[in-house]
Amino acid sequence: MPSKADVVGEQCPRGDVVVIAHSLGAVPAALAHTAGNLTASHVVLLEPALYDIARGDDAIERHIIPMTEARECAETGDLFGYWQIVAPLMFGRSATRQNWQVEQSLAQRFADMDAPWGYGIEASVFAAVPTLVMTGDWNDEYEAIAEQMTLAGAAHVQMPGAKHRPQDHPDFESVLANFTGTRV
Repeated sequence: MPSKADVVGEQCPRGDVVVIAHSLGAVPAALAHTAGNLTASHVVLLEPALYDIARGDDAIERHIIPMTEARECAETGDLFGYWQIVAPLMFGRSATRQNWQVEQSLAQRFADMDAPWGYGIEASVFAAVPTLVMTGDWNDEYEAIAEQMTLAGAAHVQMPGAKHRPQDHPDFESVLANFTGTRV
């Protein structure tokens, strides 16, 4: 089975393309780029979950530590234990036995996702390509990642009020067009 990075490389045309990756999608995009399977004229990262580049930051570690504990629960077959950690952390609600039948499939879907750290991705991963990081100005984790990307040469634009979906901000298209020099 091909890796996600291979799939990204296979699906993206070569050359003058703008790569836009959201959240966890930034990881396979970065890995594909590092492997030489992805070439782009511009890279736009929306709330990129590139946790490796900001390891040591308090907000990043406050996320990774409980998520690692949750993943350990899931790996040992305790999906509800996993959800007891993840539901409050990611969704702001408690995991309850009363809602478990409804939430079990969501818990399994999240447990099956790869963690967005542990790949050795560096902040300079896209240094040779004009890169824009867009965040919603709501979460210290994404702001820490954006800060590291900025130190490595990326541009950073905050889209206040958009939370985890800067692409829904009313200024998204104009910011994107200004950055890429193309009409959207």
